[in-house]
Amino acid sequence: MTLKLQATPEEVMRAVDALQDFARARGLGEKDIFALSLALEECGSNVVNHALQRNAGQTFQVILQPTPESFIIELRDPGPAFDPTVAADREPVAADDDVPGGWGIHLVRRYMDEIRYAREAGENVLRLTRRFTGNNSTS
Repeated sequence: MTLKLQATPEEVMRAVDALQDFARARGLGEKDIFALSLALEECGSNVVNHALQRNAGQTFQVILQPTPESFIIELRDPGPAFDPTVAADREPVAADDDVPGGWGIHLVRRYMDEIRYAREAGENVLRLTRRFTGNNSTS
């Protein structure tokens, strides 16, 4: 499934809803759906807020790809090159501190089994893979 989204927070949440429906229809367990949803929301929000500066005239893609052993989320955006796989984890800060952030990359690393980044044809390409646990299937 491929989604073309405008660079708005609402579109990120539309993608999360689509992911949840798509994953449930394929029999994924709630633990995996939660992890995938969290990763998509965090990474999609970073694309919208940082790479595309909340410019609704800009678009990005989310590709959802189930395999027999895993579920892959691929995000593609035309923003400035940024490789989150080499970004250092910051010490997460509380919501009432002066400097926001720090949780996103940490959480994605915790819930995804593999994170790959490439720059292809002027786009950031981020592939997030979660391998299945237990009796989940994609059939």
